[in-house]
Amino acid sequence: MRIALYGKAFESGKEEFVKEIINVLYGAGAEISIYRPFIGNIINCLGEDIAYHTFDGYSQLKGNADVLFSFGGDGTVLDCVPLVRDSEIPVFGINLGRLGFLSSVSFDETLDAVRNILDGNFDVEPRSMVQIVGSEVLFDGINYGLNEVSILHRTYDSLIEVHVFVDDRLLNIYWCDGVLLSTPTGSTAYSLSAGGPIMAPNTDSFLITPIAAHNLSMRPIVISDKSRVRIKVEGRCDNYALGIDSRIKLVDKSFEFEIMKADFCFKIVKMHDSDFFSTVRSKLLWGNDVRN
Repeated sequence: MRIALYGKAFESGKEEFVKEIINVLYGAGAEISIYRPFIGNIINCLGEDIAYHTFDGYSQLKGNADVLFSFGGDGTVLDCVPLVRDSEIPVFGINLGRLGFLSSVSFDETLDAVRNILDGNFDVEPRSMVQIVGSEVLFDGINYGLNEVSILHRTYDSLIEVHVFVDDRLLNIYWCDGVLLSTPTGSTAYSLSAGGPIMAPNTDSFLITPIAAHNLSMRPIVISDKSRVRIKVEGRCDNYALGIDSRIKLVDKSFEFEIMKADFCFKIVKMHDSDFFSTVRSKLLWGNDVRN
């Protein structure tokens, strides 16, 4: 099996754990490829006898990996989006971070999960993605994300006025710090912190969540992911921050764009016995209140 490794810097105490994973891969005869900027972070985890290839991005990864291992937290999994794009390479998140909805396999279960992947005993769960379409090329053409599109004010001295149209019909004009349009996957991310509901991954929906709306009656709303959402921003500022997942850029407030479902999915590796609801209970500590 061809395994690609991607990640960022991690705590020094995790080196032995990462080394164990790489040794399991090598011992099973896996063909290992490593994201070139990541090599410096795991150089002490690579034995002298471990052979590996390197890759720098999407063009070298596509067609050359069966699974991409992401070492880090959920943010690291999100950073895999520009790497895998439409290649359909499934991503296995190895949680070296904290919460971990996307990298949901527990620390103690990771080595067994790696062995199951090498044996082909795993599921691939498709997750819907969101994309931006506008009059100019944004984010170097990688105009899609897994979690959300965010429209945010760039200063803290005034609100922005966000006009949201769903299928060319006005939904609302939000006076707020910003608005999020999230996928079901993104419903457990920024939107959750802003008071939005949790949606199961297989929900064919978008979630629109205002951030700190001036009118207290403004609440999140769930719409069909078959809808096209048009955004127009007004206010006293000249520009605003437009983000896809963790990528953000400033755009002129005259820029209008549409948000829609991407025509391809992001694929996540899941173990046969894992399910979304148990992950939510575990990560959010539901049922752990001693008063229950």
